[in-house]
Amino acid sequence: MNYWLVKSEPVKYPWEKFEKDKRTFWDGVRNYQARNNLQAMKIDDRVLFYHSNEGKEIVGIAKVVREAYQDPTTEDPAWVVVDLEPEQKLDKPVTLEQIKKDDRLNQIGLIRQSRLSVMLVKAEEFDIIVGLGSKE
Repeated sequence: MNYWLVKSEPVKYPWEKFEKDKRTFWDGVRNYQARNNLQAMKIDDRVLFYHSNEGKEIVGIAKVVREAYQDPTTEDPAWVVVDLEPEQKLDKPVTLEQIKKDDRLNQIGLIRQSRLSVMLVKAEEFDIIVGLGSKE
């Protein structure tokens, strides 16, 4: 199993809407590296859901329920989507500020490649973030 992080602006698609929808395809990716990451996602991979721009925090965990297929919002075959379902909301959001201050997360893509919208996360990083987002 692999672990990922996807970004969404909460004004465009917040976690609460994702939970209400119960499933969505992750569209609009127009960066080749992010697209390659979508293509690498497999069923049951876990995905951290990050609110970008406003909030700048990881708010929940999703899972991949359908692997990459043609993005239905474009006719260009270069772009793909995956289907995600919400798995659980974190007890408390994990902010970008917290992540930057945690030495265990100093190599996470969210810091190193801050503009990338879909990125691989190491299993250890995933576990640390889930721990930070759990009730103490």
